[in-house]
Amino acid sequence: MSGDAFSEADALAETVEISIPQAVTPARQEVARGPEEVFPLWRQRLRLAAMVLLAGSAVLLCRRVLQTAFGPSIDSAADWLLFWCHAAVTAILGLFSVLLFSRQPSSLSRLVIAEAALFGLPAVLFLASQYFLTLRSCEEFGVFSFPVAPWVILALVYALFIPSTLARASVVIGTITMLPVVLLLGMYLLQPSVALVVTLDDFMNIVLVSLLVAIGGVIGVNKIELLQREASRAKQLGQYRLTRRLGSGGMGDVFLAEHEMLKRPCVVKLIRPDKVGDENTLARFHREVQTTARLSHWNTVLDYGRTQEGTFYYVMEYLPGMTMAEMVQKYGPLLPERAIYFLLQLCDALREAHEAGFVHRDVKPENIIIAQRGGVHDVAKILDFGLVEPIARAPDPSSTDDGLITGSPLFMSPEQAGGGGVADPRTDIYSLAAVAYYMLTGQPPFVGRHVVELVHAHLRMEPVPVSQVNSQVPRDLEQVIHTCLAKNPDDRVQDMTALAQLLARCEVATSWSRACAAQWWRERAGAA
Repeated sequence: MSGDAFSEADALAETVEISIPQAVTPARQEVARGPEEVFPLWRQRLRLAAMVLLAGSAVLLCRRVLQTAFGPSIDSAADWLLFWCHAAVTAILGLFSVLLFSRQPSSLSRLVIAEAALFGLPAVLFLASQYFLTLRSCEEFGVFSFPVAPWVILALVYALFIPSTLARASVVIGTITMLPVVLLLGMYLLQPSVALVVTLDDFMNIVLVSLLVAIGGVIGVNKIELLQREASRAKQLGQYRLTRRLGSGGMGDVFLAEHEMLKRPCVVKLIRPDKVGDENTLARFHREVQTTARLSHWNTVLDYGRTQEGTFYYVMEYLPGMTMAEMVQKYGPLLPERAIYFLLQLCDALREAHEAGFVHRDVKPENIIIAQRGGVHDVAKILDFGLVEPIARAPDPSSTDDGLITGSPLFMSPEQAGGGGVADPRTDIYSLAAVAYYMLTGQPPFVGRHVVELVHAHLRMEPVPVSQVNSQVPRDLEQVIHTCLAKNPDDRVQDMTALAQLLARCEVATSWSRACAAQWWRERAGAA
């Protein structure tokens, strides 16, 4: 999700930190965006070139039609031939434009044919037009007329739009700019009327303009290629090549990447440019890496480093699947037995963190991935350890987090909402119960238009019972969720082991299995 595209509900689901404003001046840093891969880039640029050439050809054709309608009529066979050739070239350019913009997959050979047609057909039309018009001008009026503007435009369109190597660009642009020189030389040698009119200065002017255009076009292509290579190198983080952005969080941007040698997909997380100068963000980033690396239940940290520009990043396994938020939004509330199936996995994951001495503090549907791992479906994994904190940390008067409200407003615990609670496993128990509420009803326990409303609700209000929103939820499961949503941490289930035991004793706890999960995913394979 990008910042500009957030809806109001999405914004409330994001992790927030609320504190007294601090005078922080983030260091400016840009995350380089390289070009797309060669094949799609080529097709995209051919589309642009086709539009430009089609527009130019159509305008000139309309001009010729208007001149014929309101000026002298066409009476020579050569003029009619040129007119219909022009119309045919315009139609063919339109056809290739439609094909390039179609959804049909392209192949390398088709793009080669499209490029040859887009630049070859106008070149042939220019040659025919200049031959007849130059010959007529010399024979009837004794005046040399040989415009080179069409060739300049054709060469510049290629140089600006078509990605190419230096050698290939030299051949194509050189051919385009030398065609008028070859035509004029041929006419000078074979047509006496042209030889009588054309002077050496005329010929040298044409040659000089063609050479300058060719050199300028090739240099331009070379510069563009160098910029693309630099941008492509900027997308490299060591042996990892960033391919596309997957999303953004409160602390970092997440990219899909590929290991250059292993050709294995992975995920790279970088600190957001506007957070680089924030020491608290850097500390959270380091804490997330170190915590994730110590825990085995989560996806493994494969690498960690810092670029030459100072950008911190770490690399994790790529989990193909969807978040719990996406699953509920797309397919609606979960069956109670399936919700328990996921909750038991999440209890195991969070129990490991708690036993290692950490509290997640940001358990929410957006941080839960439902993936397929090792042929097993419905594998639930928790991501984003940016807010992880040691259990029962004593308040530090010098800490910049003093009085800080952290977490996601829709799923934060009352002690988080109050801003003064000590980190405790029961914080995660409350948030996990709020996520369970969301799984079963399709909505969080509390809904509000502003963060302040949600904070007040978590602190003072009781949620609507789950069964009133979804009558299919069994009473025993509803009671477990209600207990875990208690305002006072002492009234909740006290640890993840106890919560897992209560969930396992629910009547429908054993009704969902790996086979059920595999069947569900098979039925929705196309949509997923």
